[in-house]
Amino acid sequence: MKRSHSIIIFIVIALSLLSCSGNGNGVSSDKGDTIKLKYADNMTMIRHEGYTVVTLKNPWKEGKTLHTYILVPHDKELPDNLPKGTIVRTPLKKAVVATSVHCGLVWSFNRGDNIKGVCDVRYINLPAITAGIKSGKIADCGSGITPTLEKIIDIDADAILISPFQNNGGYGRLDEWKRPIIETADYMETSALGRAEWMKFYGLLFGAEKEADSIFNGVEKRYNELKALAKTSKTRHSIIIDKMNSSVWYVPGGMSTIGGIIADANIDYPFSNDKSSGGVALPFELVLEKASNSDIWMFRYNSSMKATLGSLLQENGGYSQFKAFKNGNVYGCNTYSNTFYEDTPFHPDLLLRDFIIITHPDIISLGEPKYFEKITR
Repeated sequence: MKRSHSIIIFIVIALSLLSCSGNGNGVSSDKGDTIKLKYADNMTMIRHEGYTVVTLKNPWKEGKTLHTYILVPHDKELPDNLPKGTIVRTPLKKAVVATSVHCGLVWSFNRGDNIKGVCDVRYINLPAITAGIKSGKIADCGSGITPTLEKIIDIDADAILISPFQNNGGYGRLDEWKRPIIETADYMETSALGRAEWMKFYGLLFGAEKEADSIFNGVEKRYNELKALAKTSKTRHSIIIDKMNSSVWYVPGGMSTIGGIIADANIDYPFSNDKSSGGVALPFELVLEKASNSDIWMFRYNSSMKATLGSLLQENGGYSQFKAFKNGNVYGCNTYSNTFYEDTPFHPDLLLRDFIIITHPDIISLGEPKYFEKITR
């Protein structure tokens, strides 16, 4: 009898301790409703009564979690027994957004006023952001790799959206900051629509769930229509992407979002068998060996001066050995003067369209490319 009584007391004490756990450290018995994601592999979202749990898979460590966020609306009290994770009060009202990609997305939600700080200003081609910096409404928080913590504290930011790089041991002084760090690992998705679908997470963060759903539905429809159109082409060309950057050539991995867009555009790609979901750093000699016979060369660059075939040869005389260069089938995208990086990660239909126009001349219904133009002498 005494033994049974002791067991009952132990259970009561254990349950009491569980119910008193701190916010974000308890265990929730509410299984919640899963928010359906059709394409994204590295994220799950589950809506519970009073909060939403967003779990990001670690794309560099199979079976591991990169981060778990507990999204709780500002107008709600923190529920008891929240699961473990970083609590984020939504919508974000004073966010620091470290990449031009996500600045463009937040602006497309009509939530631009919620951006109070940015990083890597010289790479942002959004007039509203530039004007905000000049007027002092938006703070320049330095480099996206090492943001200036003092600036972030000065604007009393409620979170920072920052790109993780292989989760390489933290974020320096930002780790001392007691506000949420939103790890924008969308670029590690293996499909273009999978990456674009992450906008549903960002929509929840900024109180723009309906806007995000509407934008994504339009992107999905246009992308799949273009993919089907590419299959009707009677031409089949091969392509090489980008160019030397210092001593290496970064090519999109075969499992990267750009690698997927190339495949969906019905184009041959010499690195399609590579299993990387990001960029792959290769020496010039290896790229030449594998891609010298590619029919078309498309590359991105950032310069106040327009690229020419001559300027390419000044950078690296070896470019003349590529078939595409010899035949004048070279196309450049100058990100200094267009919004390629702001647009295409979450609107991959726009990049797919350019690929189809350039590589399938028999498809004439799409007009001129939006980002790429032919490089001449």
